[in-house]
Amino acid sequence: MAGPRDAALGNESGWFAVRCVFRVGVDSASQLYEERLTLWRAQGFDQAIALAEDEAFGYAGEQTGMDFVGLSQAYRLFDEPGHGAEVFSLVRASELEAPAYLTRFFDTGQERQGDIVAGA
Repeated sequence: MAGPRDAALGNESGWFAVRCVFRVGVDSASQLYEERLTLWRAQGFDQAIALAEDEAFGYAGEQTGMDFVGLSQAYRLFDEPGHGAEVFSLVRASELEAPAYLTRFFDTGQERQGDIVAGA
């Protein structure tokens, strides 16, 4: 099941990480967005995305008030999965300096995350 994205990079079997985005909640005051990375053995990008999207619709269907918003991004791993293996990479051009870039895309203040205390 190869497609146009696979033609440029070959459609050999490999490991792919696919990021899918989900919305939880029905109104803007209480909605959350979840990004999930899943790992797939596939013949190319199109097959990896198809597998991930099938799983994403099932995952969203199992959760109350969750929708798969339709964004899927795939990354082909260069090495077999293992300790320290790179499983996803996204490169984005930006004129923002590092602090502004992090605030814009990663630290809006609305994330549900915690800090790791150094030396703990």
